Amino acid sequence: MIIQKLTNVLLCAGLSAFIIGCTCSSAFPNSSQIAEEKPNSQLNFQDSYSNLGKEDGKVYVLDPKISAINIYVFRGGAAPSLGHNHILSSPVFTGFAYLPDRGLSKARFDLAFRLDQLEFENIPDNSKLGEAFTSQLGNDEIKRTREHMLGEDNFQADRFPFVRIHSLHVAGEIPKLAVEIQVELHGQQQTMTLPLNVEVLPNRLTATGSFVLRQSDFGVKPYSVLGGFLAVQNEVVIEFTLVGF
Repeated sequence: MIIQKLTNVLLCAGLSAFIIGCTCSSAFPNSSQIAEEKPNSQLNFQDSYSNLGKEDGKVYVLDPKISAINIYVFRGGAAPSLGHNHILSSPVFTGFAYLPDRGLSKARFDLAFRLDQLEFENIPDNSKLGEAFTSQLGNDEIKRTREHMLGEDNFQADRFPFVRIHSLHVAGEIPKLAVEIQVELHGQQQTMTLPLNVEVLPNRLTATGSFVLRQSDFGVKPYSVLGGFLAVQNEVVIEFTLVGF
């Protein structure tokens, strides 16, 4: 009974500490929502890509129905066997990409999703990930975890609902690119570079890759309880396949 309670504690807090890596939205926020979160924000990229569509090149609208964004958080501490690894997914998001006709100097992409729309442990077949991700959680456990994660003591989803990823620079040559991105999460921004595999067909773009987010980089201390007896690891892995038309 004690072990179960300790496990539930880790489940609730582990996701909240981890989620610093991602989330999604059923629709891109309107300008008033953006202003409330960050008055000086200029991330209304829907208008930006409308203008890019008038230039030489092609604008792709990313399709969440056939794309995938998966987020992995890992148990840690002195007794990791009492905790669980977790998978979150972002089934709904808004995203665009632009490829010019010549070169990549003006290539770009943007992605936005909501923290309070992430799905938890909803991967159709997680058996392919091995024993580390085969544990099952009940609906009540998932609900408590989400409430803990989104509350005022954690990620304050009411104040900072959106995760935004904006490309700053694209290097390399298709199909292998190196992309510098800016990640905005919980009111903070961090810059990183990630490798990207890109396939371009006449009317379809597919981009695949992965990267690591460290919770501490965004001002969040990884969850720990009982002097580190139960904890989550600082590093969060994000894998994605983005498809646009």
